[in-house]
Amino acid sequence: MQIARNLTIFRLLQRSERSFFLFGPRGTGKSTWLQKDLPDAFRLDLLDSLLFLELSRDPHRLEALIGNRPGGAWVVLDEIQKIPPLLDEVHRLMELKRWRFALCGSSARKLRRGGANLLAGRALTLSMESFSAAELGDEFDLDFALNWGQLPFVRNEPEAAADILAAYVDTYLKEELPAEGLIRNVPPFVRFLAVAGQINGQMVNVQNIARDAAVARSTVDTYFSVLNDTLIGHALQAWRPGFKVREAAQPKFYWFDPGVARGAAGLVRDPADRLWQGTALETLVYHELRVYNEIRRKQRPLFYYRTPAGVEVDFIIETARRRPGSPSRVVAIEVKRAERWDRAWDKPMRILAETSGIKVDHMIGVYCGAGSYQFDTIQILPMSVFVKKLFAGEIY
Repeated sequence: MQIARNLTIFRLLQRSERSFFLFGPRGTGKSTWLQKDLPDAFRLDLLDSLLFLELSRDPHRLEALIGNRPGGAWVVLDEIQKIPPLLDEVHRLMELKRWRFALCGSSARKLRRGGANLLAGRALTLSMESFSAAELGDEFDLDFALNWGQLPFVRNEPEAAADILAAYVDTYLKEELPAEGLIRNVPPFVRFLAVAGQINGQMVNVQNIARDAAVARSTVDTYFSVLNDTLIGHALQAWRPGFKVREAAQPKFYWFDPGVARGAAGLVRDPADRLWQGTALETLVYHELRVYNEIRRKQRPLFYYRTPAGVEVDFIIETARRRPGSPSRVVAIEVKRAERWDRAWDKPMRILAETSGIKVDHMIGVYCGAGSYQFDTIQILPMSVFVKKLFAGEIY
């Protein structure tokens, strides 16, 4: 499929009528969305060096900059994480002037480290990631997404995807994160990024990663914490229902976008093999689940499941926790990079469904083929069909 340039994509995220934070990785379209959704808002971009210096020295200047706007007026502060003390002034103006603030940034980590109170619950928290397949609709190209991901500027310039992703890693991950004080020593972090890119979708073995990156184990923990807090990556915890079976305990780590993972791994100049694409497909499915959780405000816990015997289910959505007299209720999803579904891939979900104390509401296989199938209690769905059913509320 030819990817159209400069696509106008309707983002599914709905803003609040109250003040809110909008967090998300760099380059996912946060500022563009705010410009379209709040066209009449007063805007201040803290990437402006002069404005940054002015408000860093005297946060009280914010009121004078906003001026005599009526109560209820919207004010957009972009890159809010650059001046954590500014939130105290935002808090004051919300109470005094009744202005509403849209506070945009790539991470809450620096705000928390700066002692900011995140407005004591007076502002909601929203998140935005790369394009969802549901947002792209008929423009969604699975092959392209597996190879290059779904970042807006990658979608708009597909022929430059490799260069864009390499630049994203070099300018943002390797330069801006250290510049913001989140990383103290750059060379070890660069080595870590290459290893972390290659283990996308795998269980985190801190000792092995520390050895391969030539850094201390405690440093690896810190680096993963930075990637999680900046929403560059997500730790998918192992589901442990608490029965007699000893489930896996280590989390898996997924990058927010398979293209960025490929860039971090240094593989954008090499062809993506099917093994890499298999992990990329899992990354896309996990991405769609997170986006759906966010825009529908479901906030259902997401896990993977694995026993020492090797029984593994890629994704577990816990729709109800186990309580006295009632079982855990879950949705199980298995993901395969294949054009034909092998019925042997059903087995882990069936084993889980036969476990006492667990009620599996849906068992779903997601693959790259064209046909949808129903094998008694198991649905097999192409990726595009799965996404449509997910956002229609038919999965959970």
